[in-house]
Amino acid sequence: MSASRRPRRSAPPGEDGFTLLELIISLGLFALISVAGLGLLDSVLNVQGRTEARLSRLAEVQRAMFVLQSDLDQVTRGDISGGGNGVAFTRVAGGVGGPAVPISYGEARGVLIRNAPQPQALLSGVSGARWRFRDGNAWVERWPPNEERRGEWPRAVSVEFQLTGQGPQGTLRRIVVLPVRAKETP
Repeated sequence: MSASRRPRRSAPPGEDGFTLLELIISLGLFALISVAGLGLLDSVLNVQGRTEARLSRLAEVQRAMFVLQSDLDQVTRGDISGGGNGVAFTRVAGGVGGPAVPISYGEARGVLIRNAPQPQALLSGVSGARWRFRDGNAWVERWPPNEERRGEWPRAVSVEFQLTGQGPQGTLRRIVVLPVRAKETP
């Protein structure tokens, strides 16, 4: 007698397995879903990169405005002079009882420079700076407006920067009200 053969079991109807066509269709759908997912991931990463660059630029602008505001808030004895794209004044030194520090701001080659007394690049991407001074009820382009007023201070200082490059662009304006100048005793 011949070796016993196992009878082949037949699957119940409807459970024969997948055909080659069904496998190809399912792999194609999986590939389409994967490509769409990768495209979405790439888009999210690009948006994140642009957002981080803008936030970095915004932080740079805020830091520059904070330093500028702090310097002008601490103006002390001495003259304030300026106009066009620069201003110079004297501020209180950090700490108690230190000497007054001369400060000047100007724009050079697209960078806002703070000299205190060493030059410090404060803000890049500046295509123009305009300083104005509040005299009574009007803004003037230069301070002092005439030589007789050299010892006086303006009521406020306004600065406008034209921002270019990456991140926020446009005109940035800051107005700083100056402290009242103390009268010097003879």
